[in-house]
Order: sequence, then structure tokens, then C-alpha cells
Amino acid sequence: MVKNEEIVLEITSMSSNGDGVGHFGGIAVFVPFSAVGDLLKVKILKVKNNYCFGKIVEVLEKSNHRIEIDCDGFKKCGGCNYRHINYETEAKLKSETVENAIKRIGKIDLLPQEIIKAEDCFRYRNKAQAPFSQDKQLGFYAGHSHRVVPFTKGECLIQPKEFDEVYNAVNLLCKDLDIAAYNEETHSGILRHLYLRKAFATGEIMAVLVVNATKFKFENEFLGCLQNVLGENLKTVLINFNTKQGNTVLGKENKVIFGNGYITDILYGVKIRISPHSFYQVNRTMAEKLYNKASEYANPQGKIILDLYCGAGTIGLSMANKAQKVIGIEIVEQAVNDAKFNAKQGNITNAEFICADATKGAEILANQNIKPDVVIVDPPRKGCDKDLLNCIANRFNPERIVYVSCDPATLARDCNILQGLGYKLVEYTPVDLFPRTCHVETVALLQKSTQL
Repeated sequence: MVKNEEIVLEITSMSSNGDGVGHFGGIAVFVPFSAVGDLLKVKILKVKNNYCFGKIVEVLEKSNHRIEIDCDGFKKCGGCNYRHINYETEAKLKSETVENAIKRIGKIDLLPQEIIKAEDCFRYRNKAQAPFSQDKQLGFYAGHSHRVVPFTKGECLIQPKEFDEVYNAVNLLCKDLDIAAYNEETHSGILRHLYLRKAFATGEIMAVLVVNATKFKFENEFLGCLQNVLGENLKTVLINFNTKQGNTVLGKENKVIFGNGYITDILYGVKIRISPHSFYQVNRTMAEKLYNKASEYANPQGKIILDLYCGAGTIGLSMANKAQKVIGIEIVEQAVNDAKFNAKQGNITNAEFICADATKGAEILANQNIKPDVVIVDPPRKGCDKDLLNCIANRFNPERIVYVSCDPATLARDCNILQGLGYKLVEYTPVDLFPRTCHVETVALLQKSTQL
């Protein structure tokens, strides 16, 4: 095959990132926005040694998994992958993605438990990080790029309606004030991102304007714009100063221009303070289901629980009423402060939180001869490093390890490493926190092989 060649292709499977896959002359062809069962005319866009990328020119025969697309920005924005297929098919694909990773990467022949499906595929996200385009329009990055796709009608179907209204108002304000948008190539311009968070249980909304500057002279105009749109739901507003090159959204310094600098949500009956830098699952309803499964796997009754990468303390605090003690470790200082605050306001006296890198913090506890019965890890997408896994298995030697993962590949890799360290993967459950996207969360239980 050569670039720009057009072929007829049947889609027979899906990749982990949501692309349909067909084969032509023994070569795999990846086609975005296709579905298993599609017969397509495909134009080849990129040719590699043993695979190609293409785009749909014409749908010759539709898959029975296809549905009508309900978003004008789909195919342009890099947020959603599955708005063209029904949800039952999407959930099945996500479960298969996790299963395939466990088998192929983890070398573990174990079927997943039934995926815990999303209760609602619409308006579920409690956080958005919208970049500014060069014409001062908020949007999302196109897939696999930093090209900003402005909201065509100021609407995103997986975000709260209030966010759409804020985008439209801020777009008009920034054009009226003629503030230059940030340019990644030249490191010039002011407006980088608008970062919004909503606490669904309380309705409180946080807005953070990220600027490439050390001060921002339009604070009052920005605040007034948000107050006009959000009214009493606006709990706090901050200016975040990020003058560093690169794609990190938030800088380290915040200036609170309204409110206390945080919002409060309720999870598992516990009030959770959320600051700009605090990790908090983007789907509150499904996070409760995720933590319920994690608690089932942890069996925390009377146990010492070590919660690594604890963020604002949500997982550990959800088990504190059953556990003997909860110890959380998190590298982000603001998140640790939130975790301590959350424990205090919830009258939870058997939880403590340490600000440290997960590996270094675990080693400090091991040197103090602290022996947790259960270790919970909820790492970023890159997973856990080998030193941490070795410390958990060899120095803590817990009864159980509960692994919460947002990436099936690194979960499978780490489960394989842990099995080599004497811990067997007993059970794992996919949980769909991100409907309409290709992302899926998974909770896994590993136990000492000698106890099985």
C-alpha cells in the first residue's frame, strides 16, 4: 500500500485507543471512527512497515453497532472516541481491552469480572481543562495533537451545561479585552487554559484561569464575567501563573481572587475539599462504585491500610470507618493538605497523610517497620516503578494489594512484576468512569501466593 491509495476494508476488531482495525494484504489498517462490521472505502494516510493508518472516505455497509452521532465536534475534538457506536458495544470493547492487556502484557490467563457500566453517558465530567486557540476561542485539543479545536456551538456533551455557558462568556470577554492567547512555539501570549471543576453533590464550581504571566491585570473583568454566568454556584476563582514551556497545564503558584480557593464535594458521606492541584476522579457517581469495589477487594475491617498516590485521600477515607488505621502518601502538597482537612472535618481520627513521592514515602515507612495489611496503589498512567513494587512485596509483605489503574497496559505490566514477587492476580474488574471515550478504569486484587 502507498499513501493516498484507496482500498475497500472490513473492520474486524478495535484497538485500545478506539480505532477500528481491518487487514488488507496481511497489513493491519487502523481507521478512526469505524466500527466492527463496517465495510468501508478507506484512504491510506500513513504507511509504516507492517501497519497503516487510514480515514473513512465512504461507509459502504454500516455495522449494526453504529448509532447516529449526537455531537457536532465529534471527529474533530480529541475527547470522545465512541459517539458513533452504542453503549453496550462500547462497554464490551473496554472490557476486552483490559482482558487483552492482562493476557498479552501481563501473561496472565484470567477473565475479568463483568464491567461496571456507567450510569449516565452525558454531563458526567466534573473537571475540564480547555486551552485557548490563537483566535482567543476555548476548545479542546484535536486527537494526538495540540491543535485547538474551538467549540463549534459552545457545547460539550460530557461536561456540565454550566461549563458551556462559561466558555461562551469567556470567549466574548477575551475578544473584547483583546488578550493574546498563548503560543506554544514562541512561548508568547497570555491566555493558556481555563480550568473548571464542579462538585456535583453541592453544586459548587471552581474556575482557574491559567496565564503565561506573573500577574494579570484583568482580574476584576474575569471575575465579573464568571459571576454573571454562574451566580451563587461560583464558589471560588483563581489565577494560576504558569510561565514554563511545555504542556503542563497548571503552574505552581495560584492567586485566589474570590472565595477560599477550593470547592467541597461529598463522596461516601465524607466531605471532600478539592483544590486546583488535588487529584479527584472526574466522574463522582462512578468513583463511588470504583471505591466500593476497591473496598470489597481490600476487606479493610480492622486492617492497617496504606494508600499510595492518595490524592485528596478519597480512597483511604472511604474505608477509614472500617479500618484500624489509614496511612496515605501523596507527592502534591496541596492534595495532602486537602486530605488532612477532609479527615478532620469528617471527624476521622485514624487517618494520617504524608507528603512524599510514593516510592520514597513507602521506603520511609518500611524503615520505621510499619507493616500494612493492605496496600492500595492508584498511580498515574505510567504505573508504579519497580522499586516501589519491590518495597511493597518484599518489605511490607501485605496480605493484599489493591491496584486501581487508568491504563490497562501498565496495570498488566505491574501485575506481571508482582506475580514474580509472590503476588497472584486473583480478580480484576473494569469500571467505566469515562463513557464515550476509549479510557477505562480497572480495580485489581492481588494476594500472596502462599495464602491461596
